[in-house]
Amino acid sequence: MRRYSVISFCAVILGVHGVEVSAQTYPSKPIRFLVPFTAGGGADAMARQVAPKVSERLGQQLVVENRGAAGGTVGTGVAAKAAPDGYTIVLTAANIAAAVSLFDKLTFDPLKDFVAVTLLAKTPSILAVHPSLPVKSVTELIALAKSQPGKINYAGGVGSLLHLDVEYFKTIAKVDLVQVPYNGSGPSMIGVLSGEASVVMAPTTLVLPHVQTGRLRALAITSDRRFPSLPDLPTVAESGLPGFNTHQWYGILVPAATPNAIVNRLNSEFVKVMHMPEVTSRLISEASIPIGSSPQEFAAYFKDEIAKWVKVVKYSGARSY
Repeated sequence: MRRYSVISFCAVILGVHGVEVSAQTYPSKPIRFLVPFTAGGGADAMARQVAPKVSERLGQQLVVENRGAAGGTVGTGVAAKAAPDGYTIVLTAANIAAAVSLFDKLTFDPLKDFVAVTLLAKTPSILAVHPSLPVKSVTELIALAKSQPGKINYAGGVGSLLHLDVEYFKTIAKVDLVQVPYNGSGPSMIGVLSGEASVVMAPTTLVLPHVQTGRLRALAITSDRRFPSLPDLPTVAESGLPGFNTHQWYGILVPAATPNAIVNRLNSEFVKVMHMPEVTSRLISEASIPIGSSPQEFAAYFKDEIAKWVKVVKYSGARSY
């Protein structure tokens, strides 16, 4: 028994030492950067903006891999089953916080199966319409929707904030808009740009370029106050729906049991990138808010967001498909 105990003790010590050595030499190979959303969407744009800079700082490439489906839940489920060694990281978003109450069954628990690394940024959405829809304000949109109940549709990525934000808007405004479900924000934008859908509420980074070219008409922004970079765009709240305030957000998670040293290294490099002047200025110009939080701050924020969306989903009656 004494010999067995000594062997077991040595095995534990060697195992701990192995983790420490791994953390000290991390990373020694490319890192899989899972983006559980379709290419061309807001999450994909955020990942591809930060990946090259973080790769440079780490000395190893972050290989972006899009696994978009079911509001981000499929790719997130893949990440949850990955080895907790720092070589799989996942970009998460508000969609995943909402998925807990929106989907009946998930293959993962976002709080138990992951460790928070950092909250990268928050961005409000813009309520916009295809130019063929004869409205130029939120008030006019509500009036038209009330005069034509169930006849105006909107582009809503299944299980995404493009879906939930409009459902919340419908509840507050007491209007009946019909969802055209798309697999992600990229396809949703294509749908509204083509005129297949008439209304969209999507992150500023996706909508602004098309507003600037005249392909979409912006009605309002979903933040609680106007943005300095968009001074003429009113908020939804000041357009007749007081209290309306919602943001998309993006953060980094790693599988549970990833060593603290690796979590802290990833946090340090991502935060430094988010504070780079060129990254900060670009995000601000897109009406986004760069953050770069600690792991503890992001973990608390993520938990609060899950609780918030439980109430919103119940209140709006939104359902997944």
